[in-house]
Amino acid sequence: MVNMPEVKIGIVAVSRDCFPESLSVGRRERLVEACRAKYDESDIYECPVCIVESELHMMQALEDIKAAGCNALCVYLGNFGPEISETMLAKYFDGPVMYIGAAEEEDLIQGRGDAYCGMLNASYNLALRNVKAYIPEQPVGSASQCADRIHEFIGIARAVIGLSDLKIISFGPRPLNFLACNAPIKQFYNLGVEVEENSELDLFEAFHKHAEDPRIPEVVADMEAELGEGNKKPEILAKLAPV
Repeated sequence: MVNMPEVKIGIVAVSRDCFPESLSVGRRERLVEACRAKYDESDIYECPVCIVESELHMMQALEDIKAAGCNALCVYLGNFGPEISETMLAKYFDGPVMYIGAAEEEDLIQGRGDAYCGMLNASYNLALRNVKAYIPEQPVGSASQCADRIHEFIGIARAVIGLSDLKIISFGPRPLNFLACNAPIKQFYNLGVEVEENSELDLFEAFHKHAEDPRIPEVVADMEAELGEGNKKPEILAKLAPV
């Protein structure tokens, strides 16, 4: 059974209108080149819309990355970014989001260019809006370093996407749907995971009630087909099959 979600990250550059847009666009292009040179090209998508202090740009970028089939997002601060539109992008995007920024380079325009202060403001504005996003330990770097951060984010995004529709069915001594005295599960809920605990006594009773249910072999066969040849247990099927 293959249940590992494929991840496609949309890379969106942002910039304040007091900076030349070309600075962020050029840095985005170099970042994408570095990603493609070092890693799998199918993992990323370069959004052509640069968000420059505009909610209209934000909506255009959002529509573009969704149309491209992206299920994860990298907001790339080519310089000091626009706090409102860059954080609203994460708010409205349905998937994991990472923020990284460009470090100073030799080809600065008008002597401006690093995103350290912008990263600080972005993290603060995300907290103000209660928007969850991933900021790596070293979020600001060269194109090559930021390409490494994006590659690392793929595994994180895959885990978040894979868990978002997960349902954990456990068995324990408590009655069904009696979560008040359950183990701490809030972090599961924060990831979008559902948790259902079934009583061991209820399971024991259900097992005996369905001991000779004629539907069991069909269900077992369907589960085996989904799990693969290596998981077939003919001796178990023989025990459960009606006599």
